[in-house]
Amino acid sequence: MPRALYYYQYFPMLKAFFEHLDTEVVLSTPTTKATLLAGCHRMVPDTCLPIKVFVGHCLSLVGKCEYVFIPSIRCTRPKTYYCSKFLGLPDLVRAVIPECPTILDIHVDIDKGSKDVRRSIYRLRKYFPNEQRDLEVACLNALRALYDYRKLMLAEQLTPPQTLERLAGVPQVPLKTSCPSGEKVRVSIIGHPYVLYDDLINHHLVQYLYRAGCEVLVPEMLDHEEMEKAVVNTMGRIYWEYEDVLVGAAAVYLSDDIDGVIALTVFGCGPDSLMVDIVRRRVQAKNIPFINIMLDEHVAEAGLITRLEAFLDMIQRRKENSYASGRTSSR
Repeated sequence: MPRALYYYQYFPMLKAFFEHLDTEVVLSTPTTKATLLAGCHRMVPDTCLPIKVFVGHCLSLVGKCEYVFIPSIRCTRPKTYYCSKFLGLPDLVRAVIPECPTILDIHVDIDKGSKDVRRSIYRLRKYFPNEQRDLEVACLNALRALYDYRKLMLAEQLTPPQTLERLAGVPQVPLKTSCPSGEKVRVSIIGHPYVLYDDLINHHLVQYLYRAGCEVLVPEMLDHEEMEKAVVNTMGRIYWEYEDVLVGAAAVYLSDDIDGVIALTVFGCGPDSLMVDIVRRRVQAKNIPFINIMLDEHVAEAGLITRLEAFLDMIQRRKENSYASGRTSSR
């Protein structure tokens, strides 16, 4: 299973599904420069960075497994659509990686009804011929695992990587921070999960913010219904699948006492360009610091860290000036 794209949203669900079918789940290693380079060599330059990374992960699985699970996802909520690259992902991988192991692809389009999705899942029976292996029970176990995964994230205010480590029994090691004072800077990061939590794509940005002493707020720490309502109040309805983790999360956090908003987007992503502009206007109307960091394979970590340092310095100065003004007015 590739450690990219839908991994951060659905891995516990997919793992529970295949393990119920007595199938060993082989996960690709975390993204490296070699992973990205391999994906870039197979794709045309105009392809977005996450797809290149995904192809690199599929290449890393060649010779290590018999099957690779790559779903074709159109929509998981009525009239709310994924990027077209998600829809054509199985065919794309077949075209650029002829040596890829057999691809297990299901078509997910909830607009066609849950029965259509169920029929697509049942087509996997030919790969699991043992009659005692019940796909229906496997689906129920998978949905339960997804519910527990999201519930733990929300209850403990964890990021997906932290939650996956908790579920795997990995001990949580607190990071040393360089926060100069006891008051933390509260920063909201919005973006696609496969951008926010892949350390190679974002150049360890989340870890850097933790070490800088920031309180990091991510979309997965919010209730999904709350984010959906925020999108509806802002735009009227949800059009794109990840609109809630961009527009919705930003709108919810803007109603809270946050010090700054960081939007992580990918160069060449059409939906991102539209949604981030909406977020930028709402954040500026609240007079809250905002920075949009656009990522591709050419972004250097040094330049990104320089921008982050300047952004955090600006927030810190605003807080100090606000504190000084408060003391002066109280006199």
